[in-house]
Amino acid sequence: MNRAKRSRPIQRRTFVKGAAASLVAANAVLRGAPWVGATTLVQTPPSRDIRGTKLSLLQWSHFVPRYDQWFDQFLAEWAAENEVEARVDHINPVDVPATIAAEIGAGEGHDLFEFNSALPQFEPSVLDLTDLVEETTSRHGPQLEMAQRNSFNPTTGVHYGYCHGYAPDPGNYRQSLWQTVDLPVGPATWDELLAGGSRIKAEQGVQLGIGMSNEDDSSMAIQALLWAFGAAIQDEQERIVINSPETIAAIEYMKMLYEQAMTPEVFGWTPASNNQLLIGGQASYIVNSISAYRTAQTAQPEVAKDIFFTAPLTGSGGQERALAHGHAVFVSMIPAYSQAADTAKEFLLHLVNNYAEATSQSEFYTFPAWSETVPDLFASDGPLTNDPYGSEPANKLEPLSGAEAWTVNLGWPGPANAAIGEVFRTYVLSTMMAAAVRGEMTPPEAAADAEARITPIFEKWRQDGLIGGGS
Repeated sequence: MNRAKRSRPIQRRTFVKGAAASLVAANAVLRGAPWVGATTLVQTPPSRDIRGTKLSLLQWSHFVPRYDQWFDQFLAEWAAENEVEARVDHINPVDVPATIAAEIGAGEGHDLFEFNSALPQFEPSVLDLTDLVEETTSRHGPQLEMAQRNSFNPTTGVHYGYCHGYAPDPGNYRQSLWQTVDLPVGPATWDELLAGGSRIKAEQGVQLGIGMSNEDDSSMAIQALLWAFGAAIQDEQERIVINSPETIAAIEYMKMLYEQAMTPEVFGWTPASNNQLLIGGQASYIVNSISAYRTAQTAQPEVAKDIFFTAPLTGSGGQERALAHGHAVFVSMIPAYSQAADTAKEFLLHLVNNYAEATSQSEFYTFPAWSETVPDLFASDGPLTNDPYGSEPANKLEPLSGAEAWTVNLGWPGPANAAIGEVFRTYVLSTMMAAAVRGEMTPPEAAADAEARITPIFEKWRQDGLIGGGS
């Protein structure tokens, strides 16, 4: 995630009230790109009378700036048409969870939160959105299972969030480098990544980038590696399974990958580091969304031409476990203190009703949680095979066409529960890998240490009644 370059200043606020005619012309410019859906300003049929109400939104600053520009105008036009006074505050993603916690603690603040990851720990303080999910499904067909499992607690039966979209997390590689090691379409397996990445570093001095730092991109890449080797943090019944032969094998692999194809800087990466390394020509391969590529199209167009994408890599666990998180999952929540729940729900229905445009204005960073809302996304002549935002070649995004099949939820094969969220927030996976790779622990010791760190986290949330399973 390129937070350092993409994020807007804290508390960048947009107020919208009354007529928004002055914004229509600007919005028409944003809509000037090919492949954009028409916007409807009023729900058909309207499900709630929201005239004369107010709505305040807290939202993460999108990694593709065009999206926030569009979103602010989209909100303004909707608010004007529906006689609503609306306000949106975009803040740095790293500050969103703490801001939500502070507002919930104070019992006042924004009426609608949106974050780019599941936040199940806030379930006791937010509304159950089952009615909203059911209404959306009745209008647009089934929600993706991945999205549902990122916002629903099977233990309590509560939809603590409303997951309306996600960003795929493919491999990003420099084609010119991989051509020199006889892999012109990049690696397809973790074995190929090790063999090809090692040669590229030895022969050309360019490393690959799988972080082992206390930041989210590192955690997501490590989790993808664990899945590929047949390992997981929890099973389907929310029981801890991290200390396994499969985990140990993945740790042993990471140690080889680091020694042969990386440098010590991966232990101190920030969320922007892998993007910067790729765009700067100093990485042969990273795991990330397409935001780094979109940045390069403007900042380093020659580099952008050389960046291509792969589906998640296959490991010893087989093709069915070549999986990835949503690099971002867009989850909205309504705090229990809000007096504008009906207005918030109506706006979310409106957003999903216009998701073809939301997807386009994100430059195809954002994919829908309700597939039928963007029916042409995966078409043979759709935007992934003919990118309207200037990809060379035009079908560069085609590897993302399988994203619905290989994108899974945080904590898969179990749900995105509060325990898994805390494991990720405390960077247990990065700690486990870094300790073994540096030689501070053996791989079996590192796996056992991870289990020891994870166990009390699960026990705490299980005692609070928010997760199931047992030891």
